[in-house]
Amino acid sequence: MTGARHGANRSSRIAGFHRKSPEERLDLVAAFAGLDPETARHLADMGNLAPQLADKMIENVIATMNIPIGIATNVKVDGEDVLVPMATEESSVVAAVCNAARQTYDAGFTTSISGTLMIAQVQAVDVPDPHAARLRLLEKREEIKAICDACDPLLVKLGGGFRDVEVRILDTLGGTMVITHLIVDTRDAMGANAVNTMAEKIAPHIAAWSGGRVFLRILSNLADRRLARAHAVWKLDAIGGESVRDGIISAYQFAEADPYRAATHNKGIMNGISAVVLATGNDTRAVEAGAHAFAARSGRYSSLTRYEINKDGDLSGSIELPLAVGLIGGATKIHPTAQACLKILGVTTAERLARIIAAVGLAQNFSALKALATVGIQSGHMALHAQNIAIMAGAVGDEVEVVAKVLVERKTVRIDVAQGILEDIRR
Repeated sequence: MTGARHGANRSSRIAGFHRKSPEERLDLVAAFAGLDPETARHLADMGNLAPQLADKMIENVIATMNIPIGIATNVKVDGEDVLVPMATEESSVVAAVCNAARQTYDAGFTTSISGTLMIAQVQAVDVPDPHAARLRLLEKREEIKAICDACDPLLVKLGGGFRDVEVRILDTLGGTMVITHLIVDTRDAMGANAVNTMAEKIAPHIAAWSGGRVFLRILSNLADRRLARAHAVWKLDAIGGESVRDGIISAYQFAEADPYRAATHNKGIMNGISAVVLATGNDTRAVEAGAHAFAARSGRYSSLTRYEINKDGDLSGSIELPLAVGLIGGATKIHPTAQACLKILGVTTAERLARIIAAVGLAQNFSALKALATVGIQSGHMALHAQNIAIMAGAVGDEVEVVAKVLVERKTVRIDVAQGILEDIRR
């Protein structure tokens, strides 16, 4: 299976690569990269995803990347207890959600969602009379509706379909553009395929009605008609008193005011959100893009969460962000692990899934801010990370826990220190 490196003689131009089986592709890659037999065997093991299925999901498959799935416990959303699968490679993410949820378990998280509307954009340029064209397009609403709904009769049967049209006049570096928004209810689907199909179908009509030329016809990942919201209250006696509460609020205020801090603040939120999105086979890149764009909607990048003091003096936290997730289509429907995670969650609608994900994002953020406001983020994170460092140093079996414990006690979590500890316990 393996082969030696050939330096300048190697070529990445491999005729018919896409037509070969995953095993055949792996043989070629192993020869190209000079992989040793053990590494090649590791890549050949695709775990719980059948090679034939993996080969249909993306192009040029040779292997899979297994990410640990942990379960967040203590989570109660709208009065219902849930166990939340989270797929992530980062230490402390799952534990953070468990801890935050435990500290507000009695009341839990209260959530809501604005709906399941997605936006498709159709770009028209060289429109001679853009403002008049805008009105002409708005006057065609019923014709636009008929064309769009005809693209997906099943979606319409399920209660979804075209809802409205908006037309924007956009001044750009290339001149004035007329941008038509198709507002579509995609129900329990994320909706990319549905709205993209509608945009492409309506494009020639937009060109004719506007008198311009149509270029892009694509959905927007700034799904601000599909906002998920979550709220929770952490009582003072559960979180350590007023000083902890005030520290969390101060940390939030820092993120609200400063984009440098907000970027890390929101990254922590997405640690939790993206882990659930990935576990359920949804599109992590779409959700991330929508969340960060929403955080900058005022013209200044800011926090996705808010923290206040309620009338009882307790900490009140909330989050609002776009969450375009679905239960049907794509990897969500065909990946067996994603299907298993959806069964664990017990969700039957995309709305319920989005609500739970929003609650997880708020929980993740609360834990991060609490750690920052008290012991510092490294205390808990590095305690968990110490196990990874122990493994990197060569520890196996029970050695991992022993080495990790010593690293934490010394408050020095480094691989060279771990190697020294490992040498000592093996003598």
